Amino acid sequence: MTPDALWRGFHPFGELTGPDALAEKFWTPLRLSLTRMQRRQDIFFAGRNELDGFTGTWVVSMGHLMGLFDRPWLGIAPTGKMTFLRYCEFNKVENGRIVETAMYFDIPHLMMQAGLTPFPPQTAAHLVQPGPLTHNGLLYDDAPEAEGQATLAAINAMIGDLGTWQSGLSIEDELTQTWHDDMIWWGPAGIGATYTIERYAKQHSGPFRASFTDRSKTKHICRMAEGHYGGFFGWPNFTARPTGGFMGMPATDKAGEFRVIDIYRREGDKLAENWIFIDLLHFWKQQGVDILGRMAKVPRT
Repeated sequence: MTPDALWRGFHPFGELTGPDALAEKFWTPLRLSLTRMQRRQDIFFAGRNELDGFTGTWVVSMGHLMGLFDRPWLGIAPTGKMTFLRYCEFNKVENGRIVETAMYFDIPHLMMQAGLTPFPPQTAAHLVQPGPLTHNGLLYDDAPEAEGQATLAAINAMIGDLGTWQSGLSIEDELTQTWHDDMIWWGPAGIGATYTIERYAKQHSGPFRASFTDRSKTKHICRMAEGHYGGFFGWPNFTARPTGGFMGMPATDKAGEFRVIDIYRREGDKLAENWIFIDLLHFWKQQGVDILGRMAKVPRT
């Protein structure tokens, strides 16, 4: 990392500057808590950022950080057992060094493994999420440029559809335009993972759209693809105002930020799998609910 590298992480970390601050605030406490840590990487690719005219080079890594949860972390009591922290990071590289990072991770997922219940029952499934069905997500060699272009085109088509909630199509018909019917949406803890267009519409997309209004335009910092894989992140990606119940919580009618990383696998001309990281701790804290602070006070049973 360069001395002034910018690192963005989910709540409670936020923005940190430089490797010393990152080591002190994030990596050292985490490594002391998850002993014998392994980086179990499922997806690795690199490419140029569409949003700056394909000039910036970014490298993406996604998977789990696994270790023995031996000491408290962020006030969460340890279990002494294997624990997985879902993560995805985008690293901007210049002259062989990292100058900017977005590293997003699913802390509520870790809480649930530790026996806590940070949210009401979720609409989709809770599980330690696997990597791609095709087991080909580690792109250590350059992929054909045309494949990355096709993946980026599929992602952009999906984003275009996503911005038209009032398109007149049913959610299922809208999704069918850019997704395979047997799609898998690997969502964050609190929402969960769901399989097939029909169940995704019922277990996440439909409830989400019914719960929010005034969704802002999408604001990504990086959007890129290589081979059959691609993704994006924002800080935040968008804002929306909850006017209906969401995740079992009452509506607040107060706009909140959604900081998100999405990673996609394309198959043919449509999207097949999607891994999503949403800073739900940050969103709910904006709504007046400090999930992390509340959970830190609850003894594990």
